[in-house]
Amino acid sequence: MLHWYSRGVDAMSEFMGWLGWLLILYCMCFGVTDVFLRYVLNAPSMWIGTSIQAAMVLIACVGGAYALNHGSFVKLDLFYAGASSRKKAILDILTVPFTFVFLGALIWKGIDAALLSIKLNQVTPTGVPIPIYPIKTAIPIAAVAVLLVVFKQLAIDIRTLATGQAPEDNYDDDLR
Repeated sequence: MLHWYSRGVDAMSEFMGWLGWLLILYCMCFGVTDVFLRYVLNAPSMWIGTSIQAAMVLIACVGGAYALNHGSFVKLDLFYAGASSRKKAILDILTVPFTFVFLGALIWKGIDAALLSIKLNQVTPTGVPIPIYPIKTAIPIAAVAVLLVVFKQLAIDIRTLATGQAPEDNYDDDLR
């Protein structure tokens, strides 16, 4: 069962990474278009800048689970880099309660903010009103995705602590 959970989290993470890639492409294309419109044609867009800001928020949302799943989060290497696999697992297990508190607050308050935004039909205060509620709804959803990755990593850390072997050292590939 843990194998299927791990595979599902990996698939979700890869999908979020793919979405992030599309959003970065969107930001690049429309960012260049906005510069061209503004400085070459002297006809600035009323919506591109705002939509790029929304896309950047979404990039941060989808990038969290992807980066954590790929081990790309910044860690305090002063204590972490030279540690054995077992000590790294212990450090991860000791810090996971703080992660749960942060993600719990983000999910809880994110849901409150999203529901209020939906209720008010919140839009940007710009010349072209762009809905904000989809972006505010994505924040708690992304936090749940990160939480799923944290649970997967916690299972890997517990296994490493119990067996003394990091997942790279295991050939049965149960959790990866």
